[in-house]
Amino acid sequence: MLVAVISDTHLMQPTPWFRGVFAEHLAGADALIHCGDVTGPAMLAFLEASHPNFHGVCGNMCAFGSSGGLPPRLSLDMAGFRLGAAHGWGPRPEVPQRVAEAFGPDYDVVCFGHTHRFTWLRHGRTWLLNPGALQEGEGSLALLTLEPGREPEVRQVRAE
Repeated sequence: MLVAVISDTHLMQPTPWFRGVFAEHLAGADALIHCGDVTGPAMLAFLEASHPNFHGVCGNMCAFGSSGGLPPRLSLDMAGFRLGAAHGWGPRPEVPQRVAEAFGPDYDVVCFGHTHRFTWLRHGRTWLLNPGALQEGEGSLALLTLEPGREPEVRQVRAE
């Protein structure tokens, strides 16, 4: 299973650049997780309408109408793996630890954002994944491969 993970898009609506990135890297994934800071209702509507298996969480920049109904955190079961997603909070150096502690040890992968920096590190038995900020001109996203019986694998993609 291929899971595209993005965060910190900070877009009010999808730009031509974002639509190109979506078509090239996100549309073909089995699932799409946005780790917060969608920012605008038109952007959220695009993601929900354009990917049949879209999941998103609210970030600190999601101030539109009750954050579009996005929850602060998610728990998902995909391909036999337990995944968590949250945006993250607090000082950026402390975010991975804070997110890991909030979810606890029973997750295989926890996806988060907020720091705008790609992260793939182990915390106990849990992998922590931050895809980086998918922002126009210097974007980063992650493609997470989940296969039962194997360790999760991740590939960072620069979307320029």
